[in-house]
Amino acid sequence: MYPRIAVIGGTGVYDPEILENVQEEEVKTPYGGVNLFLGSYKGKEVYFMARHGRGHSVPPHKINYRANIWALKEVGVSRIISTAAVGSINKEMPPGSLVLIDQFIDFTKQRALSFFEGEEGEVIHTDFTEPYCPQLREVIKKAGEGFDYKIFDYGTYVCCEGPRFETPAEIKMFEAWGGDVAGMTNVPEVVLAREIGLCYTTISLVANYAAGISKNILSHEEVLEMMGKNIDGLR
Repeated sequence: MYPRIAVIGGTGVYDPEILENVQEEEVKTPYGGVNLFLGSYKGKEVYFMARHGRGHSVPPHKINYRANIWALKEVGVSRIISTAAVGSINKEMPPGSLVLIDQFIDFTKQRALSFFEGEEGEVIHTDFTEPYCPQLREVIKKAGEGFDYKIFDYGTYVCCEGPRFETPAEIKMFEAWGGDVAGMTNVPEVVLAREIGLCYTTISLVANYAAGISKNILSHEEVLEMMGKNIDGLR
């Protein structure tokens, strides 16, 4: 029996169009209800979740990350592939590139970051030497070799609170820290998945250069345009 897989669609990836025979279901969790889509892809069952809701209605700092990850565990998912639109801090990772994240820096401020809040009567520390599933990253890397995309099999993702874009001063600091790309959703998603034993990885599409790297004014429309141009590659 194949491991049950889920796809979490980020900005620009809102509908389970890659799946056949799609059914919607609501899953109740201790953190609230979650709508999932179940369909088939090449003969295998796959769950799909729109991280921001359909039509991008939920901002990054308001996403119910704990409910989302709990719901996927509840329906038997063991592997998660998420997509994310990011801004490039590293000039060697130009817009249109795909980055298979292997490390993160958490710059969020107000999010529920853990399932372990002390109710268990003990403090639980989770190892994050390898935050992202190396097996899934390798599978995705090999799957992308036949496509006309520049794929980086490494990258440090700096997760910011949002919904505003970062300032040039912040990006300069992130660059000094070793950050390669900046986004708003990977934390606590990757943290929660790791805490409950799910194999999780992220395919990040570079939508633009981060503030100060490029002289252009950043906009959500620019991000959506880049995602629209490259959506087939992500699929």
